[in-house]
Amino acid sequence: MTWMLIVVLSVGAYALKSAGLVGVGVRDFPAPVRNVIALIPAAVLSALIVKDTFTAGHDLQIDARAIGVAVAVVAVWKRVPLWLVIVFACAATGITRAVS
Repeated sequence: MTWMLIVVLSVGAYALKSAGLVGVGVRDFPAPVRNVIALIPAAVLSALIVKDTFTAGHDLQIDARAIGVAVAVVAVWKRVPLWLVIVFACAATGITRAVS
């Protein structure tokens, strides 16, 4: 049953993508629609990060990962280079896990 569900969902996803390409074609969207479409990947990625940071299974969980994300947000806000943001976030998460 599980494999059949995976196959059906995969075929459905492919069909929806194909229908979108055929339906929209090479049509140009208005500028406001293009602006919203350009922001969708960032919104989806942010939602995935928040979900994975603050949940464990079906439960809300605030732990060292939340501290690491908070440090990364502050570092990005201060316009620190990306490699240093990663180092700061890893260090904050590691220190929090070592202390607690």
